Amino acid sequence: MNKLIIDKDRCKGCGLCVNVCPKKILFLDQEEVNILGYHPVASKEGCIACGFCATVCPDIVFTIYKEEKEGE
Repeated sequence: MNKLIIDKDRCKGCGLCVNVCPKKILFLDQEEVNILGYHPVASKEGCIACGFCATVCPDIVFTIYKEEKEGE
């Protein structure tokens, strides 16, 4: 199972990751405020571990674990 970990306290809420997510599972959480005073990114289930969010994030908030399939 793919796993997406978000360090919400580093997020400045720029939304770049939200725009590039092909599964549209990322969103800015309007009900939460992090230690920097921003609405951080959050996610729903369904990450495919494409890494687009981590590539565009200027604050390095994402850690992605991709499931290995047998034979890989």
